[in-house]
Amino acid sequence: MKRIGWKSLAASSLLLGALTAGAETRPQYGGILHVTMRAAPMSLDPADSRQADSIPRRSVDALIFDTLVGVDESDRVRPGLAESWQLGRGNQKRQFRVRHGVKFHDGTALTADAVASSLRAANPSWVVVVAEDSVIIECDSPDPQLLAELALSRNAIVKRDAENKLIGTGPFRILDWQPGRKLSLAAFEDHWSGRPFLDGIEIEMGRSFRDQMTALELGKAELVEVAPEQTHRVSQAGHAVSSSAPTELLALEFTHEASSSEEKSLREALGFSVDRGSIRNVLLQGAGQPTASLLPTWISGYGFVFKADADLPRARQVRNQVRTAPTWTIAYDANDPLMRLIAERVALNAKDGGLSLQPSVAASADLRLVRIPLAASDPWVTLQELVAQTGFQAAKSKGGSTEDLYATEQADLASERLIPLFHLPVSYSSVSGLRNWTLRMDGSWDLSAAWLEGAKP
Repeated sequence: MKRIGWKSLAASSLLLGALTAGAETRPQYGGILHVTMRAAPMSLDPADSRQADSIPRRSVDALIFDTLVGVDESDRVRPGLAESWQLGRGNQKRQFRVRHGVKFHDGTALTADAVASSLRAANPSWVVVVAEDSVIIECDSPDPQLLAELALSRNAIVKRDAENKLIGTGPFRILDWQPGRKLSLAAFEDHWSGRPFLDGIEIEMGRSFRDQMTALELGKAELVEVAPEQTHRVSQAGHAVSSSAPTELLALEFTHEASSSEEKSLREALGFSVDRGSIRNVLLQGAGQPTASLLPTWISGYGFVFKADADLPRARQVRNQVRTAPTWTIAYDANDPLMRLIAERVALNAKDGGLSLQPSVAASADLRLVRIPLAASDPWVTLQELVAQTGFQAAKSKGGSTEDLYATEQADLASERLIPLFHLPVSYSSVSGLRNWTLRMDGSWDLSAAWLEGAKP
């Protein structure tokens, strides 16, 4: 499957900074890194389905927990807690040999039993059995995407102690956890891939984009998030900005299935009404890519085929085929000023198309303006996870050709449950003294090898 060059571009820009830093000075041990984020998770359990998936959550998970396998910038599966694996019986059975010498943060050894227990808890439908120092995962049907699924943070290996506290094997261990507010981590001296350079990480949660930039400018944080529409301004102000490939889908999500063909037509008319180009230029300040597809082109190879241009004549034509149209309420995140502005602009566009939308912050609404993080660089896994999050009634194929993928995405979109608007990157700003941190392909940050210049051990 052909991919666009976002991966090599992002990797090259980040590695260039890392190599330049390495040429100037050697990595140093010590220091506490201060990070801020908007997300305010109430649980650190990677498999807790009550917590919405988010890129910040994945970033935190990777600090504390490890997965059996990982995926590098070139889409190659690499060993993690599994040293090796082998395929059996028609792509329906895989055996993973658990890495020797790995310890949990409480000092106990990682075992195949602990791995199997964690995977069963995260995936109740899986058949996971233990065979000496290996775990075997059996599927009812061939699952060519199993390795990519195992690399997802929700499949990280977790153990619970007698008090039900979470214990991982990751590069950092939990010192203090204040749900939704603050997380304090310390370097895990016995991590299987080596001790991190940083002594610890302090993560402040629930902070607005504005508060995060203030913290960076006042020297109270070394790594912060940047709002999509603010990346150009922040860069012009002299701050370093790193951005991922488009890894979030900004979309209109209806809260219920269309009850009739007339309602589907009205939803289709809404999709034709939205002026994505204007929203991008004015509200997003040029950030992101207008889209009418679920998957971005860099993942699928064909996203550009779905036309994202507004078509008011077509919108009015489709709208006029329905005798009456209700006034829909459109909900948005009250804590995100950008989402309010976009919801208001979508309502104006809808009016031009003969539809009536009323922006609202109420919990119940006819549709919502949502930001959905894309799960992985694997298109089938990403589509599968997106379907699970939004409740599509869609085909459940797990693999195939580009043509099969395209047909599956078309089937998803035909439900008119979701109207894609933009694929957005995630962006961060950091101080010059923070070295060797990188962005993964899903937009989460990797701090396992990061270090602070001038830090004292």
